[in-house]
Amino acid sequence: MKLDPKTDLSFTRSLKAPRPLLWECWTTPEHVMQFFVPKPHKVTRCEIDLRVGGKFNTSFEFDGQEMDNQGVYLEIQNQQKLVFTDAYSEGWKPAPDPFMTAIILFEDAPAGGTTYTAIARHRSTEARKTHEDMGFFDGWGTVVDQLETYALSL
Repeated sequence: MKLDPKTDLSFTRSLKAPRPLLWECWTTPEHVMQFFVPKPHKVTRCEIDLRVGGKFNTSFEFDGQEMDNQGVYLEIQNQQKLVFTDAYSEGWKPAPDPFMTAIILFEDAPAGGTTYTAIARHRSTEARKTHEDMGFFDGWGTVVDQLETYALSL
């Protein structure tokens, strides 16, 4: 996959948790609620219909404010790749102001761990910059740290 530095953000980490366990965390609502936003913020609701076109809906609480996100899965490769977007909601209803498409990649790594890549693709250079300025690297980095800690606790 060729990334466009003008519109895409990404990072790769080596995690100690095995790929099947990380996949389970990313595809089970109860697990997503434990890691998906940087603490002390929290996920208050998660709905998953794990199929192309199926919903990936979440609600977050940030500083007392509730934020709803509706999205769908665009691609699913079991234990290898998840692609979801907020450009559509369930039933392929277009969003009025989509923000990004996320791609999460899982590859086996030495010693039973996982090479984890997170990619955020944006529709414009401005949207990418907004996401970076919002703290993409720190925020998504914290989320992956929380994911690893949570997965290893299971």
